[in-house]
Amino acid sequence: MKSLTECTVGCEGRIVKIKAKDPIKGRLVSLGLTKGSEIKILDHTLAKQTWEVESDGTKIALRDEEAATVFMEPKGSCE
Repeated sequence: MKSLTECTVGCEGRIVKIKAKDPIKGRLVSLGLTKGSEIKILDHTLAKQTWEVESDGTKIALRDEEAATVFMEPKGSCE
């Protein structure tokens, strides 16, 4: 199990836990990031400190502090 911030671009897997507190957790769930959802990391920008992910067909941009609270079980080898 790794947080999104520990993974690299292109990493795919399934969300196993979201450790965010409300209201952030509610926002993530409303965007479709729920336990069991498929997720893929599309991009990471250092300048804006954001992560672009795709979950069940929806593209979502997350701040570093939000991405650090979403934990996934990677498929295969994800460094």
